[in-house]
Amino acid sequence: MKKNGGSRRPGGSLDGGRLDAIVARAHKEADTRMGGYREQSLRLHPHVCARCGRAFDRSNLHELTVHHKDHNHDNNPPDGSNWENLCLYCHDWEHQKYSYAVIGAYADFGLTTKPAASAEAKHNPFAGLKEALTRKREE
Repeated sequence: MKKNGGSRRPGGSLDGGRLDAIVARAHKEADTRMGGYREQSLRLHPHVCARCGRAFDRSNLHELTVHHKDHNHDNNPPDGSNWENLCLYCHDWEHQKYSYAVIGAYADFGLTTKPAASAEAKHNPFAGLKEALTRKREE
């Protein structure tokens, strides 16, 4: 019998209650994990965005996020070397920039991640152009 991850009954219909429990548990674990390193980062680093320099106080501290420099949310060294505090806007841009670099667009951001090597192009749309232009001038 093939296992299907527990989200479907053998008959093929979704088990809504079980799926809801899995999602709720995942959210709870993520919140617990995030609460731990966020509090640690706020204790270790100044309450200033590492990119734009915006300062935060008690009234707007919720807008300061913790960014994982290597984009690995499970890499949480206690010395905070993989974290930097970023405002919501800079954090959003950092992840957007990373996504663009991974897919190949905006690769000039200095990120080392490159898209997988693609096959070399076989078609040359300009093949024979020089000869065509030469013939056109001679006519």
